[in-house]
Amino acid sequence: MDDYDVDAILQQALDRLTVLADINAALAGTVEVAEGMRRVARIVARRLGDWCAVDLLSDQGRIERVCVTRTQAGPQPQEELAFLSLPPETATGPLARVLRGAGPLLLTGADLRAGGRDPWDVGQARHLEGATSAVIAPLRARREVLGALTVRRAGDHPPLTEQDLPLFDDLVHRLGLAVENAHLLHETQRIAERLQRSLLPELPRADGLNMAARYAPSQTTAEVGGDWYDSFLLPTGHTTLIIGDVTGHDLKAAVTMSQLRNMLRGIACDRQEPPEKILHRMDVAQHSLYPGTTATCIYAIIHGPEGGPWKLDYAVAGHLPPLLVTHDGDTHYLDGGRSHLLGVSTDLPRTSATESLPAQSTLLLYTDGLIERRHESLDHSLTRLRQHAAALARETPDTFCDELVTGLAPDSTDDVALLALRLPPPGRL
Repeated sequence: MDDYDVDAILQQALDRLTVLADINAALAGTVEVAEGMRRVARIVARRLGDWCAVDLLSDQGRIERVCVTRTQAGPQPQEELAFLSLPPETATGPLARVLRGAGPLLLTGADLRAGGRDPWDVGQARHLEGATSAVIAPLRARREVLGALTVRRAGDHPPLTEQDLPLFDDLVHRLGLAVENAHLLHETQRIAERLQRSLLPELPRADGLNMAARYAPSQTTAEVGGDWYDSFLLPTGHTTLIIGDVTGHDLKAAVTMSQLRNMLRGIACDRQEPPEKILHRMDVAQHSLYPGTTATCIYAIIHGPEGGPWKLDYAVAGHLPPLLVTHDGDTHYLDGGRSHLLGVSTDLPRTSATESLPAQSTLLLYTDGLIERRHESLDHSLTRLRQHAAALARETPDTFCDELVTGLAPDSTDDVALLALRLPPPGRL
C-alpha cells in the first residue's frame, strides 16, 4: 500500500469521524425529537447523500415522517404525507424490511428499480426514483426498532458502497439512542408534572371572589420543582392567598414544598394572626423541622364587609411583589411588607402591609419562572409582566392566567405557578 492509499484511508476515516462529531453536536443541542432529526438530516443530506428522510414509529400504530431534507442540487423526489400506514405483511420492500429489523440495506442497480408488487412498497419506491444508490437503516434502541433512516445519492455523486455501511450503522445507533432518550425524558416530564399537580390544592369557593391558578412545569427539564400556590378559608371566614418557591429543582424541593405548604396551613388556621407573625412562626417551625431549607413566600389575607370594600393584609418573604391590575388596566406592584426568605433566620424582624383593593381589580401572585429570563434585568421582566397583565384586565381569571403563561412562559426553563384573584363589582357578592 503506497503513501497515497494510506493518506486516502486516513482522510476517509477523519471525514467519517467529523460527520459523527457534527451529528453528536446537533443531537446535543435539543431535547425535541423532530428538531434533532431535522438537524441530523441536514448534515446527512449535505455530507453523505443528496436526500435524507427520517421515519419514526409512533404510539398510534403508524409511521411519522418527521423530516425530509435535500440538497439544492439534488433531484426532487415525490414527497410523502407526514404520516404513513404501517407496512402490511405482504410488503417486502426495503423500508418494510428495515422497519421489521433488517439492515442497514445498501440499494444499487436492480435493487432501486424493484419497487415490489405491494402498493405500499410501490409508494415508497417513488422516493428512490432517479437515485444511483441508497442506504436504508433501522433506528434501534434496546433491540427495538424505533424507525428508519433513508439516504440516497443521484447524479454525479459517487455511489454508496459496502464500505459506507459501518458509518450508517454507527449513525443510526446514535439516532436510536437520541430518540429513546427523548421519549424517556418526555415520559419523566409527564410523571413529574402529575406528581407536582397532585401536591397542589383545589381553590376555595369564596363569596364574591373569583380565583384561578395555574402550574406549568419547566419545558426543558424532567425535574419537579418547589413552586406552589394555595388558598383556603380561615376559621374567621377570611380567605388566604399564598404563593411560594422552595429553593431547588428536584424531588426533594417538591417534597419540601408540600411539607411547608401543609405546615403553613396548620399554623395559619390555628393562630389566625397577622401575616408577619404567621411567617415568623413558619421560620421557627422550619428551623426545627427542616433545617437548611429556604423558600420564598407571600402570605396574604383578604377581608372586608359583604360587598366590599376589600383590603389585603400581606407579608412577603423574599418573593417577587404582587401585581394589582385595575378594571381599567392600570397596574402597580405592592412593594410593602418585604423581608427575608423563609428559613434564613428566626431573629430578624418581619413586617406586613395593608392594601385597599378596588372593585373588579385583579390581584396576581406568581413565581419567578413566569418572568425571569437570562441576560435580562429584573426591572425589564417586571415591566413586561405589567404590560401583558394590563391588556388582560377585563378577561376572566382563567383566561388571564392562561394568556400570561402562554405569552410570557411558553418555553420557560423554570417551573411557573400563578394565582389570580378577581374582586366583585362594588356592592355585589
